[in-house]
Amino acid sequence: MIGSLSFLNDVIDYWPQILAGLGNTMLLAGIITLTGLIGGVLVFYLSLSPHRQLRRATEAYISFFIGTPLIVLLFLMYYGLPQWGIHLTPLMVAVIGFTMNVAAYNSRYLKSAYNGIIQCELEAAHAQGFSNLQVFRLITLPQALRMAVPGLTNQAILNLKDTSVAFLIQYTEFFAQMQELAARNFQYFKVYLLAGLVYLALVSLVLLAARQLQRRLPQVY
Repeated sequence: MIGSLSFLNDVIDYWPQILAGLGNTMLLAGIITLTGLIGGVLVFYLSLSPHRQLRRATEAYISFFIGTPLIVLLFLMYYGLPQWGIHLTPLMVAVIGFTMNVAAYNSRYLKSAYNGIIQCELEAAHAQGFSNLQVFRLITLPQALRMAVPGLTNQAILNLKDTSVAFLIQYTEFFAQMQELAARNFQYFKVYLLAGLVYLALVSLVLLAARQLQRRLPQVY
């Protein structure tokens, strides 16, 4: 009982830092979810290009960022670029690294959804004189986004959880602050259990928001 009260007091005393770290986590997760979605749409569009070389380059981009561990990319930019005179803040490194990685995954979700679109709709639009960009903007993208909601939701959850690696490049997010709390009171089990529960609560909120979004979206047949 005394140990529990002591731990609670430690959490209360360190609460401003924990709250600041949680805010940084939400900021990073929100930014990379948005930029990763925009980037994913762009990569998806390029993957449908009629130019074979551009499609190959796009596929190479996707394969590279899906096949390369994210932490390697973050370390390369944060610790490697300064040797070339390029200095970026931890947030900038995290946003750029995560965005390039997440865009590759999101483009794959969208491409899988695209394969489920009735192709005769696209052919009919082309026959009526629509340009490739108009077909993509008016027909392909809206349907692919609706059909890819489960995959995109899963990626948003991964984005939230993966922000925990950003502390390795000195970005003081939530997990970094929990690490600091554990180093102060040595109650590692309780601290990491609390961190896990907080992440679980955040993921549950994302899932609830995604379900509400799916209910509001028209069904694709």
